[in-house]
Amino acid sequence: MKYGFALSGRGPSAEPDALSTIARKGDELGFEWLLTGDHIVVPDSIDSTYPYTEGGEFPGSASGMAMEQLAVLSFLAGQTRRIRLVTSVMIVPHRNPLVAAKALATLDVLSKGRLVVGIGAGWMREEFEALGLPPFEERGAVTDEYIRAFQELWSSDTPTFDGKYLSFSDITFLPKPVQKPHLPIWVGGESRAAIRRAGQVGDAWYPIGSNPQFPMGDPEALAAGIRRLAAQTERAGRDPSEVETVFRTHDYRLEAAGISHDRPYFAGSVEQIAADIRTYEELGVSGLVFDLGRISRDVDDVLRHLEDLATRVMPAV
Repeated sequence: MKYGFALSGRGPSAEPDALSTIARKGDELGFEWLLTGDHIVVPDSIDSTYPYTEGGEFPGSASGMAMEQLAVLSFLAGQTRRIRLVTSVMIVPHRNPLVAAKALATLDVLSKGRLVVGIGAGWMREEFEALGLPPFEERGAVTDEYIRAFQELWSSDTPTFDGKYLSFSDITFLPKPVQKPHLPIWVGGESRAAIRRAGQVGDAWYPIGSNPQFPMGDPEALAAGIRRLAAQTERAGRDPSEVETVFRTHDYRLEAAGISHDRPYFAGSVEQIAADIRTYEELGVSGLVFDLGRISRDVDDVLRHLEDLATRVMPAV
């Protein structure tokens, strides 16, 4: 099992010194990934339903703060040496695809091959409208096309593309990413469309356990999703073993005495959490991401969680 953690995009843990301290600590402790989210603007009025809270409220609406994802990861690339940097997730339609492909390739070069591109189609109509993007209803088709364009730009010596939303030819696109044949892609989301996309183009499927519309928060539901993923991967003419599953949980909580009743997965004693990790590993999950930014009050909280995971929980697995 490989382990990662999500950083906060707002609050005291999102200050430059805090981000640097947390990233270096995770690097030193041997975590595989650090992850950061993506919003360019936060509209003052949001009617769109956020997928990962029970009532659909977006947790970032109160502060309105959102640091630009690629700038944050570029900053942290220079603060770390080994840990991999994950866009978690990049809302693919938000950026001009050639500009995004160039920024991602450059970041992979500067980090010496440590970038993972987590992608999603987006959920906030108001943000799409503020950015002047293609129609919100077409975001899935836009995402699929932009990903194909990314892969063409990253791998072809003479990149050429002719699609509905973009076309290019007669260009030089350098530098190419360090990682070949192209940057690894994690497809975020729990819907059937997301699972289909993961089967077609993903190196990993990246679900979150707290989506009430598409619940994946228990092993049985996730196992059904993994079976759908395998079917979609085969339908795309690929080997299901080529697509990993990396699961993200919002429920991590270490309690010295354990939890005896109504215990969520990844909460409880060291032994209980280790047993949960083994359960998910048996399902075929190859990586776990703990949402430390969401569950931590401050920098010290994040550092304590990292230390506990690395020195107590992970060895017990």
